[in-house]
Amino acid sequence: MTTIAVLGAGRVGLNLATALHSAGHTVTVGARGPVEAPAQIAIASLSEAAAGADIIINALPGNVSVAVLSSIAEELAGKVLIDIANATERGPDGLPSELLYPAGSLAEELQQALPRTRVVKTLNTMLYTVMTAPQSLPHPATAFLSGNDGQAKQSATALLTDLGWASEWILDLGDITTARAPEAFTLLTAPLLKAFGFTPFALTVSH
Repeated sequence: MTTIAVLGAGRVGLNLATALHSAGHTVTVGARGPVEAPAQIAIASLSEAAAGADIIINALPGNVSVAVLSSIAEELAGKVLIDIANATERGPDGLPSELLYPAGSLAEELQQALPRTRVVKTLNTMLYTVMTAPQSLPHPATAFLSGNDGQAKQSATALLTDLGWASEWILDLGDITTARAPEAFTLLTAPLLKAFGFTPFALTVSH
């Protein structure tokens, strides 16, 4: 059993928190304000949640993640930070239109801003419902891993396994710079939603 802080109390964060709690972990959601959550999920401030956790999941909006997480750098020091966010500019329709870090990635920005934290990028290439139910699609989705620390990626892989991800569905791309490619996939979100509506989707690599 692992103590986990999910930072971000939107539907993505609460979905993950509920699934990880069901898998037997102790989970606290870090929120920036009042939030309604399932009774079994503890709510705390971002700093309190991060300070009490072994592993932190960044489910904050990507455009504020660097600034917000930098403000709790001490609480994140020495810990694994699993980044599932995408940092984009939004178009008039509210959907992603441009990458906020076109020459890099959010994961790289976080690792640079938090040098004492071990950042792993994963789960950012799918609708949030697929994160906790990868078997729900006709074809198995692929969960990519990017990060500089091998042990941190092992910790992330263990959590993915608890969420129902088979080992053959998890693909380690390499160091943190490899997060650029899966983060760029978010630009397909708008056309996919316009084509298919709000239905589960993910990126699948077959070989």
